[in-house]
Amino acid sequence: MTDADITIERWFYSPVSGWYLGKENPWYLLYEYGNIPALLLSFGGLLALVLSFFQKKLISYRKIGLFLVAFMILGPGLIVNTVFKDHWGRPRPIDTVNFGGSETFRYAWEKGQPEQGKSFPSGHAAVGFFLFSPFFFLRKASRRWAAFFLCLGISYGVLMGTGRMIQGGHFPTDVLWSGAFVYLTGLTLYYVFRFNH
Repeated sequence: MTDADITIERWFYSPVSGWYLGKENPWYLLYEYGNIPALLLSFGGLLALVLSFFQKKLISYRKIGLFLVAFMILGPGLIVNTVFKDHWGRPRPIDTVNFGGSETFRYAWEKGQPEQGKSFPSGHAAVGFFLFSPFFFLRKASRRWAAFFLCLGISYGVLMGTGRMIQGGHFPTDVLWSGAFVYLTGLTLYYVFRFNH
């Protein structure tokens, strides 16, 4: 996607009213509270991990708990929000001259200065995509449930990303790359944790 970023963002922007839809629900609620499901899932993993050292019946969940915690920290946390988002320097749509701002539009592959923006990639979308994390440890045990969580995570990540696009916070490519980073993190951990055996 190249100029499609600008074209799609124009659907949500009015020169008169700005990013008017972004202040409405459900987009506002998603921005404020949309991270909660993923945070609960990762907290559940942390709880299972800690309790597995005190209750023998939970030992079988220790690996899954550690996976969920590591996945959240490394994927949405370190790779998306710290390594790229804080340092890539891509201006948000709302900050570009195309939409009334002062920064020059940059393609996703064009690195800028950190102070120029935190558009690439989308942190909210990354946390949404995290909901497909059970897909990786359920692939062998239950293909049906694995497929369910994969669809859930993709759908929720796209929904969260769309909300941020509507608010002028991210371009479509920011959302797509968030999904790719989170999936590749999960896939790497899938092999590290040997869920394929």
